[in-house]
Formats: sequence, C-alpha cells, structure tokens
Amino acid sequence: MKLNTIARKKYRVSNKVKRVANVDRYRLTVSRSSKNISAQIIDDVKNITLLSASSIEKDIKSMNKTNKTELSRFVAEKLAKKAQEKKITKIYFDRGIYKYHGRVKAFADTLRKNGMEF
Repeated sequence: MKLNTIARKKYRVSNKVKRVANVDRYRLTVSRSSKNISAQIIDDVKNITLLSASSIEKDIKSMNKTNKTELSRFVAEKLAKKAQEKKITKIYFDRGIYKYHGRVKAFADTLRKNGMEF
C-alpha cells in the first residue's frame, strides 16, 4: 500500500517516538489546523485516550484570545491541569507531521512550565 506524504511523515515520527519511549510514560499527540489546536494523552499499552484538550471546547472558545499562539498556550495549561489531577507528569511528545516550531513549540514550552516532563 502506498502512503501519501502526510501519512509517511506521521508514521515516521510516531514510530521513532514509540521506539525510544519507556513503558511508564504516556504519549501526547498534537494536532492543529489553521484555526484550532488539540492534544490527547494516550496510553499505548491499553490503546486508550486518557485526557484531551482542544481549542473548540466551550470554556476556551468563549475566551477572547488575541492570536493562535496564545490560544495554544491556554490549551496547554488546561491539559496540564487535567494531567496533574490524574497524577500524570511523565509523557513523551509526539508532534506528528508538524515542525517543532511556532504554535507547537509554544504548546510544548507551556506544558514544561506547568510541570510536565518529556
């Protein structure tokens, strides 16, 4: 089966991250569009999603953020709060097809500031 460019990128990055990941860590995946950003914390052993946060949730959507970078920082803070409630601190960051740049980097830096280790 021939994969398109986006599928190949996603497969390559995800497999590299899974290969070096420990069993005691969960995977944080990020997906973004031109207007929104969302993230999930996934347990790869059980194949379930533990937590998720998105910029299309009602409480985030109602806030007036000036730009998309600030929106991604706010989503990261919300995800970090949810993770601390479930006592999740160690994760590994799966950026998917996106470069570690701009909104994705701001998202990761905000998570680090709020106590997540990766």
